[in-house]
Amino acid sequence: MLIAFNKPYGVLCQFTDHSTPPRPTLASFGLPPGVYAAGRLDFDSEGLLLLTDDGALAHRLTDPRHKQAKTYWVQVEGRPADAQLAALSKGVVLNDGPTLPAQARPIDPPSIWPREPPVRFRKTVPDGWIELVIYEGRNRQVRRMTAAVGLPTLRLVRIRVGGHALGELRPGQWRTLLDAKTALK
Repeated sequence: MLIAFNKPYGVLCQFTDHSTPPRPTLASFGLPPGVYAAGRLDFDSEGLLLLTDDGALAHRLTDPRHKQAKTYWVQVEGRPADAQLAALSKGVVLNDGPTLPAQARPIDPPSIWPREPPVRFRKTVPDGWIELVIYEGRNRQVRRMTAAVGLPTLRLVRIRVGGHALGELRPGQWRTLLDAKTALK
């Protein structure tokens, strides 16, 4: 089974949390029993999270050797300049080594749901949006990449993993992807 889930901002990508007070988890969304996240999406990130009950499929979706493209819409502080987009496209050096080349392009603000809580608006600091496609999945990689080129991330929404898109799912909604066996083609 393969499930597409629109993970809301402020939800952990696991079914339990032992912190005090406990934070919202995947257990709140009526997902089928026996599934688990194939990969992760940070607590403060939103969008497409794939869940499965198939270990081999989870491995195929998350193993860096398979280079599944992950597409994000990233709201950044500042207006992305050509040089910053070029640096992201070439790959940037992070504290754990250089990233693979990515695809980066400016986009108009996407027509998506409002975030709760909203991103802090500052009159004196412009913002912009980037579509960023990466082929790895390091811890907080997109945020670290944009920061490395002088564009701190304000909002991060994953819209695609490989051939699977978020589509019209609203935050907290999920759907079963019918043909999990062809998910990797």
